[in-house]
Amino acid sequence: MNRTKRIETILEKYFGDTNISVINNSSLHKGHNNFDGSGETHILIQFNKSSELNLSRLEIHRKVNSLLKEEFESGLHSLEIKII
Repeated sequence: MNRTKRIETILEKYFGDTNISVINNSSLHKGHNNFDGSGETHILIQFNKSSELNLSRLEIHRKVNSLLKEEFESGLHSLEIKII
């Protein structure tokens, strides 16, 4: 399973009723610090906040970062979180 799919699976387990999009945008960072744009190191997470999800934006960011700790330890470099 690739990193994007793993992240999607992890987040869907916790934020079950929330519409989540996980996008690998590593190619957008090609050339930054000699990065070749390959791999799945830069991820964008977009999701619509469910009315049943009683967390603030800060709490959501903290929870996502906590859930993805192992991904950061295994090569995830950048995470962008958008809550709509």
